[in-house]
Order: sequence, then C-alpha cells, then structure tokens
Amino acid sequence: MSALPVNASVAHAGQGARLSAPSALRNAPVLSNLLREVAPPSGRALEIASGTGEQITRFANILPLLDWHPTEIDRTRLASIDAYRSEAALPNLRPTRRLDACAPGWSRDEPPSDLILLVNLLHLVSENAARTVLTEAARALASDGVFVIYGPFRRSGKLSSEGDMQFDADLRAADPQIGYKDDQWMRHTLTDAGLTVKDVRDMPSNNLAFIAEKGKP
Repeated sequence: MSALPVNASVAHAGQGARLSAPSALRNAPVLSNLLREVAPPSGRALEIASGTGEQITRFANILPLLDWHPTEIDRTRLASIDAYRSEAALPNLRPTRRLDACAPGWSRDEPPSDLILLVNLLHLVSENAARTVLTEAARALASDGVFVIYGPFRRSGKLSSEGDMQFDADLRAADPQIGYKDDQWMRHTLTDAGLTVKDVRDMPSNNLAFIAEKGKP
C-alpha cells in the first residue's frame, strides 16, 4: 500500500495487541443496520481489510448465522483482530488470515463466500489496485452472493463536501495514484466483473454503500 497521510487510517493503541479506530466505532452501528437488511441469513462471510477487528466482532455478534472470516495485510492489525476475537469468543468468528486483496489471483485460493464486505479501502489504493480488489472479490463470491462496499466516493466526478475535497487532496498529495473513486466507475467495474449493482445508498458522513449481487451461472 502507498504511503498515506496521517489522517488516512487512524488507529490508537489499546490494551494488549488491540487497536481502536474512531472511524470503525462511528461506522459500526450504521453498517450493522445495513447488513441486517441486505446480508444473506446464513453462510460464509468474508471481510476484506478488517482493520482493527472492532467492526467484524460486532457483525459476528449481531449476525450469528453467518460464519465470519476476517482478513488483513498489516501485521499489527492482524494481531488486533485476533485479540478482539479471543476476547469475544464467538463461535462464528474465525481466525484472521493475511490477505493482500490488491494482489491478482487471490480468489483462486478462496472458498466461495455468500457475503463479502469491504469497508474504507478503495480510496487508499490506486485505480488499478481497486479494480483488482473488486474483480477478485466478484470471483470469490458464491452464486446469489452479496457484495457490500462502503466508503467515500466521488459522485459523477464531483466531491460533495469541503472535508472530502481536503481528504482527497491529502491522499493525492501523498500518492497521485490514490484517492476517491467515482461512483460511475464503481458501477462499470462491478458490472464488468459480472455483478449486478442492486442499490447505491447515501450513508452518513457523505459515504456511499454499493450493494451488488452475483447471479447464478
């Protein structure tokens, strides 16, 4: 991943290996409500880039019939997820695995998932890397599976607030290849990957949620 500005992915040290991310704590209730509505009732749930582990622990608690599989690439965050998992002791929250979701071909080793969740990653990687994440995730999705993507995006090429303009500028100053992706680009990329975009929702703090599905072959 590119060198990021200090405000891009904030996590504070907690007890032991645990980290705490203010954005995860803010987003967890909103995402919980969304997942209650759109997630399949049971099956395998894969989260890409699970961060500190605070969110997926909550999701596993409120959706106990889904078997949750956290992944991360950063070793300190892998340790944080496992610390939260150990404390929660939920039977449907599986051990964390290291996964570079920007690497082509990772879906070949991934069992089909009925739900894939991706939160606040795409603006932190290049467009090519984001396309790989989405394409590989689509391949890893089971027939009739649901793909939920949440984060900040441009709307038809435009940013919707001064805060978004500043954050996007900070990201591009750190690396010109990264920054907010466009909602229309997202639609086209998901469609090209063989998914149907069922809904795009306005979410708090100017975020969007994309809900895409994979039909039966």
